[in-house]
Amino acid sequence: MKLKYYGTAAAEGIPGLFCGCELCRYAREHGGRDIRTRSQAAVDGRLLIDFPPDTLMHTICGGLDLNEVHSCIITHSHSDHLYAADLEMRRKGFAHPSGDRPFTFYSSPKASESIRDIINKYDLEKQNRVLLKVIEPYRPYTIEGYTVVALEANHDPNSGPYFYIISDGKSSMIYGNDTGYFPQKAWEYLEREKIVFGFVSLDCTGMDMKGMVNWHMSLDTAAKVKERLISTGCADQSTIWCVHHFSHNGGLTHAKLEEAAGRYGFIVSYDGLEVEF
Repeated sequence: MKLKYYGTAAAEGIPGLFCGCELCRYAREHGGRDIRTRSQAAVDGRLLIDFPPDTLMHTICGGLDLNEVHSCIITHSHSDHLYAADLEMRRKGFAHPSGDRPFTFYSSPKASESIRDIINKYDLEKQNRVLLKVIEPYRPYTIEGYTVVALEANHDPNSGPYFYIISDGKSSMIYGNDTGYFPQKAWEYLEREKIVFGFVSLDCTGMDMKGMVNWHMSLDTAAKVKERLISTGCADQSTIWCVHHFSHNGGLTHAKLEEAAGRYGFIVSYDGLEVEF
């Protein structure tokens, strides 16, 4: 399996749209890996994760081809992860997609509401342009040939938050942004199933701030999740650990974040990073 990160920032992006903090000024001046768009990723170029307002940017600059991607799993309904208004761009007359497969979203019941509103407003389901499937946590679903299991996340409950296990029969991964330290029910599932993950991507919104436990994580909390996954047999020496989803409020450049994350055994995501496992 291969995961590509198209965007790696929290809601504000780096640099933030209206921000003049030291990190945002540095990012504007230096560019490169210090520029971070809103979080989005894809597995093997087939299974998209999240649909942020920077999706168009990712098709222009990141190599994302939405004529080759037909399925998207949604972590939650916050607009930096689900910008449903852009679905209007798939209506007839606005898009001429290659092939006749619809674009299908998979989300929690709560996160599905804004998708359903746009589908109904523009008759996208009747046009076979956009479909919606509501999925329940802790149940396996087959999506694009992968087994996908949603776990309840420690995040704003009004956003219907999930994080995901994705497996192809040979390798498995956790994609865990926009969650604090995992909820007990999620831990119970992980400890019962004892899947050995080849790749684990964890929220690190707070960068090297200390004690960020709820809704998001900091490096020290991500390290505690890592330790528990190892202790429960969900990881081994070959597991690749990555931190992801960063706010400019964390204050670290990419280079400084790499240094801090390296002390915990994590690599650091950046826009365009590809990880094979």
